[in-house]
Amino acid sequence: MAHIQASSRVPALWTVAYGPHRPRSVRLLARCLLRVRAFARELALADHLPYGGY
Repeated sequence: MAHIQASSRVPALWTVAYGPHRPRSVRLLARCLLRVRAFARELALADHLPYGGY
């Protein structure tokens, strides 16, 4: 199992997406960008993993 360091850095996009001091529209846009980024990552990994994928 991977060890998560106590000082692990939170990406800036996550801070914008889930931070309390941002306008709702900015948080929504950041969350959409996080979803797009996750989809692109999974799509890229699908070529390299032997089990499943898109």
